[in-house]
Amino acid sequence: MNMTTIKVSTELRDRIKCGSKERGLPAARLIESLLDAYERCRRMESFDRAFRGADAEYWDDFTPWDLSEGAVPDDV
Repeated sequence: MNMTTIKVSTELRDRIKCGSKERGLPAARLIESLLDAYERCRRMESFDRAFRGADAEYWDDFTPWDLSEGAVPDDV
C-alpha cells in the first residue's frame, strides 16, 4: 500500500491520535473506519429516501413476496 501525508490542524491531529489510542487502532485505520461508517450512513439514507418514495405499484408487487416469507397482512 502506498502511503502519503496529509496536512491537518494540530487539534485534529490530536483528536485522531486520541481516538486511535482509545480504540487500539493505528490512525489510518481509525480514519478508514470513520469513512466506512460515514459512507454506509449515506447509502442507508439513500435507501431510506427510495423506500419512502415507493409508489403503490411497488407495494402491490412486494406484498406477494412478503406474504410468501410468512408476513401477516395488515388487514388480518
